Amino acid sequence: TTIAPAAGAVTLANGLQVVAAHGIDAPPPLDALIVTGGPGWQVQAAHAPTLAYLRATARTAVVASVCTGGMILAASGLLDGLKATTKREVVAGQEVPPIALLRERHPLVNVVEARVVDNGRIVTGGGVSLCIDATLHLLARLLGPHVADETARILEYRHALAANRAAFEAQA
Repeated sequence: TTIAPAAGAVTLANGLQVVAAHGIDAPPPLDALIVTGGPGWQVQAAHAPTLAYLRATARTAVVASVCTGGMILAASGLLDGLKATTKREVVAGQEVPPIALLRERHPLVNVVEARVVDNGRIVTGGGVSLCIDATLHLLARLLGPHVADETARILEYRHALAANRAAFEAQA
């Protein structure tokens, strides 16, 4: 389910329209929420209703971020006092790595370079393709390792997952 500020169509920065069945004003019950990043993360990191929704959701569900979604979680205060990660790699000379921005802008966050950081109710994942690793981590935790393993197999992601695990370990 895509959650938006209000139910209805949302146009993303690239022009793609997402039709949300629910908004943050009347969300359905959920076990886990994944906050994605992307070009609009700066706007959402400053959007008070989004930040309030994340704080409220974290009281009853697992809240995870992938890529620059970690910057949104940090802005909500949910990462204060916790280990966290976000996107590391960018176009050299054209962008500041979000992991550096996380360290600079949120000194209460213990920023680490990792694939996935699991703090219990709050989980952060690295950038772009590592969102698959974070999602598989959540599947294993919430539904069992067999579900995560089968999902990785169907996605033809087992070799990439093994390579990512060799490069960066998950941290708890």
